[in-house]
Amino acid sequence: MRMTENAYDVRIRPATPQDAEAVTGVFLASRAAALPYLPRVHSDEDTLAWITHVVLPTSTAVRVAEGAGGELLGFAVLAGGDELDHLYLRPDALRRGIGSRLLAEVREAAGGPLKLYVFQRNAAARAFYERHGFTAVAFDDGSRNEGGEPDVLYRWSP
Repeated sequence: MRMTENAYDVRIRPATPQDAEAVTGVFLASRAAALPYLPRVHSDEDTLAWITHVVLPTSTAVRVAEGAGGELLGFAVLAGGDELDHLYLRPDALRRGIGSRLLAEVREAAGGPLKLYVFQRNAAARAFYERHGFTAVAFDDGSRNEGGEPDVLYRWSP
């Protein structure tokens, strides 16, 4: 990604099955950089299989952000019609408006209220969603996710 590249130099499009490896790479790199405290409960190969066989084919909508050279910079997943299940960016693509564009695409695809879960310790993500009008409505002890990490449920309504 060029240092001058911003959200308006980026193309947002629906994901295809051919994006599975790149989406997995973004997912793994982003989590390693932003959430180093999370336990690794799946291998990279298992994560690729999950993205390939579960996330891409069964989600309501998956959008990817591509840089000018066609490289995948981030992705967002709408599941069940009303849950932002994932929004991840490559660590070098942060704070350029790309996440905001992906979020806008998911909001449009949902066509109504959205919910999402964020780990309580992920202060940057929590601040991002709060800036975009999401409100924390419930806190969990971590028993609902594989990593056992306490999280918070956010909701947004248009």
